[in-house]
Amino acid sequence: MGKKRTLLIDMYGVIIKESKGYFIPYTYEHFDQSEYDRITKAFREEKLFTKAGNGFLSSDEFLFLLGYQNPAETMKDYLKNYLTLDEDFLWFAEKNHKQYDFVLLSNDVKEWGQYLFELHGLHLYFKDSIVSGDINMRKPESNIFSYTLERIQCLPEECIFVDNTVINLNAAQALGINTVLFNRDQEAYSGNIVNSFRELDDLLNNSSLGF
Repeated sequence: MGKKRTLLIDMYGVIIKESKGYFIPYTYEHFDQSEYDRITKAFREEKLFTKAGNGFLSSDEFLFLLGYQNPAETMKDYLKNYLTLDEDFLWFAEKNHKQYDFVLLSNDVKEWGQYLFELHGLHLYFKDSIVSGDINMRKPESNIFSYTLERIQCLPEECIFVDNTVINLNAAQALGINTVLFNRDQEAYSGNIVNSFRELDDLLNNSSLGF
């Protein structure tokens, strides 16, 4: 039996339905309008969210700087109550995780990725989890893909990367990784496109694709 192919799977916009997340509007909803200028500056000028997603601020530090008095509870409230697991993902994972090595490849705050992993029982299916907040690299930088290939000890052609953002797919494809657009946002893409995990399952089982 040959080596299993690796599925590199994005979190937001693929496993989680909300493609761009909801955290910025969530924050505006949870503060008085008099705080909006301060919050806008924190996101746009101070780039606190980006810093947290790159691993330079912990979740608690990030949320406290935004003004949340109970960062741990805020994190749990947002991730549990405002984000939605795609109901077909667990079906897809159960069907395919023995045939493919599942590896998460996500831009996220370190603690948020860990919480979502445990909340939805993803550890049952994934061989590894590579999150930007853990490694100080993020998609679409080419170095995160090079790092991933080295970490999982795979050649580019042995991997299939599923993401909802074309710029990320292009960066992976430039290194020779097979790519699939999970098309939550109706982006134009010249490569393989699916709109659901049912379609992804069909695509992976179509031998004519040469994956």
